[in-house]
Amino acid sequence: MSTYREITQRALLALFVAVAAGSGCLRQIIVDSAADALAGGTQGGVFASDDDPELVEEALPFGLKTMEALLQETPEHRGLLVALAAGFGQYAQGFVLPRGRDADFREAERIRKRARRLHLRGHRYGLRALEVNHPDLGARLQKDPGAAAKELSAEEVDAIYWTGVPLAAAISLSADDMGLVAELPVMEALMSRALELDPDWSDGAIHEFYISYEGRSEALGGSPQRAQEHFTRAIELTDGLKASPYVALAEAVAVKRQDREMFDKLIKRALDIDPAAAPKFRLANLIAQSQARWLRDHVEDLIL
Repeated sequence: MSTYREITQRALLALFVAVAAGSGCLRQIIVDSAADALAGGTQGGVFASDDDPELVEEALPFGLKTMEALLQETPEHRGLLVALAAGFGQYAQGFVLPRGRDADFREAERIRKRARRLHLRGHRYGLRALEVNHPDLGARLQKDPGAAAKELSAEEVDAIYWTGVPLAAAISLSADDMGLVAELPVMEALMSRALELDPDWSDGAIHEFYISYEGRSEALGGSPQRAQEHFTRAIELTDGLKASPYVALAEAVAVKRQDREMFDKLIKRALDIDPAAAPKFRLANLIAQSQARWLRDHVEDLIL
């Protein structure tokens, strides 16, 4: 399997050759090939199976900026747009936000604002990916989110997911921004459409989103029962080898219920998973287990 460095070097070499070749069809073909290589590398197992989160954290910004440079040459490359949406969303959630867990108020607020900007950047790339086949979709989502989302097909679930999830994360970090909170119907329409089209997509990623989303207040439409149902399906799809569904249910339901027994069981199950048991989940498991340890160490502050 190619390493991320090798993929990046191939992409940059192809881009250099393209620039040297001048304008024309050949140049565009080479640029598209470089974009394919880089988008495919970042969406595949190069990062997901890595066992060193710090290495990935250091590599991601360079990779994302490289993809943005390529995107200027091929602005409607769908694979590159989806990879950028996923990359910025994952970087913000997996690496930026955790830095604020033990920071003082001012630093934590700075980190939250940066994470929100990165999530919105990812959201915009996801929307651009959808607009490759649905011009002006963003405007229609603003007018009638449900009807606009119905245009989208099962082949577009990756872009739907990586448009909706970063938007949801940005909204959750923006209680003081009513303009962004007003985007909630757009996010709900996108995620509802993804669930309708392919509920089990990407090893239950959509179910995992809904574990957290259904954990919101029942007055706001949440449902612990539905959260539990999505959790059960996510565990089935991952054979219990992914830690993040356990962590999500612990935060979304156990903490809100103030159920210490449920919380302890879920966190223990998350930490008992061997990250090497399922290489495709290795990086995600290491990140989720870091969050699980933090929750365990702060349980006295979370559950009275």
